[in-house]
Amino acid sequence: MTVSGEKRTLKTDTDTKNLNMKVHLDCFPCFLKQTLIAVRLGTKDETLQADVLKGVMDEIKATDMSQPPAHSTTFLHRKIRQLLGKDPFKEIKSEYNQIALGLYPELKKNVEDSPDPLWTAARLAIAGNVIDFGIFTSVDIIGTVEKALHRSITVDEYKAFRNMVEKNSEILYLLDNAGEIVFDRLLIEVLRDMGKKVKAVVKGEPVLNDSTMDDALEVGLNNVCEVIDNGSDCIGTMLGFTSPEFNREFKNAGLIISKGQGNFETVYIPEIISGNQHIFFLFQSKCDVVSKELGLSKGSMLLMNAKEGQLSPL
Repeated sequence: MTVSGEKRTLKTDTDTKNLNMKVHLDCFPCFLKQTLIAVRLGTKDETLQADVLKGVMDEIKATDMSQPPAHSTTFLHRKIRQLLGKDPFKEIKSEYNQIALGLYPELKKNVEDSPDPLWTAARLAIAGNVIDFGIFTSVDIIGTVEKALHRSITVDEYKAFRNMVEKNSEILYLLDNAGEIVFDRLLIEVLRDMGKKVKAVVKGEPVLNDSTMDDALEVGLNNVCEVIDNGSDCIGTMLGFTSPEFNREFKNAGLIISKGQGNFETVYIPEIISGNQHIFFLFQSKCDVVSKELGLSKGSMLLMNAKEGQLSPL
C-alpha cells in the first residue's frame, strides 16, 4: 500500500461560522438505519429485532432539533443497548481492530519511509476514519483506505497543523472508532517521536463502534501514550455529559486533535472553538447532512483548523 505524495487543496467559500450542525429532517431515516444496523449485529432473533425497532420510536420522537445529530443518536443507542441487553458492536469492533493490526506493519513502513512522516500519518488517520458501523454495514478497509490515500484532502490545513504541533509539547487526541484506532496509533507514534506528550481519549462506556479502553488495550495504544477516558457514553464529545476530570483536560489543552464526524459535530460550536486552545479536525464527511452543511461532496477528507473560521487552504 503506497501513499500518494500529492497535496492539493480545493477552495470553498463556505463560512464555518454559519454552520448549523443541528438535526435535519434527513437525519430521521438515518436514525432508523442506525437502529437496523445495530439490531442485526446484536441478535438473529427477528422478533427481538422488530421489538427494538418499535422500542426506539419514543427516543426518535423526543429528538431535540436544536442539537447536533450526535446528541439524538446517543440516546437512541442507549435505548438499543437496553432493549438488546448487550453491546451489539462488541464483536465487530474487535474484528476490525484485528484487521487494522494486520495492516499496521505495512502502514508503519509507509510512515517511516515518508519524507514527511507527520503528513503521511495524518493522512492515514483521516483515511482510517472510513471505519464506521453507525453508517456502513460493512467496510472494505483495504480497498477504501487505498483509494483514500490517493485522493486529495479537500480541506488541507496541514501547514497550520504542523506549526501547532511544533509549538505544543502536550496534545489531547480525541479518538473515534475501533479499527480506526490503529491508524490513530500511527499518528500518535509520530507525535511521540517528535517529543510530544500525547493523551489519547476513549469513551467511558460502549457506544456504537467508538473506541473504549478495551480497544486501546487490544491495539497496544497504552504502550505508546497515556490513554484516558472521558467518562461518557455519548457519541462525539459533549462536554455537558463528560466527566469533570476530562473537562479539565480539555479546557487546559493547548492543542486538540479531534478525530471523526461525531467529534466534529459536537466540538465545532462557538463556545468551544472560541477558547484559547487550537483544535484540528481530522475526518471524512460521510453523511449527506454534514456534507451539505460543509458545502463539500460526500466522502470529502478534511484536516481542518477550527481557528481559521472558514474552509480554505492556507
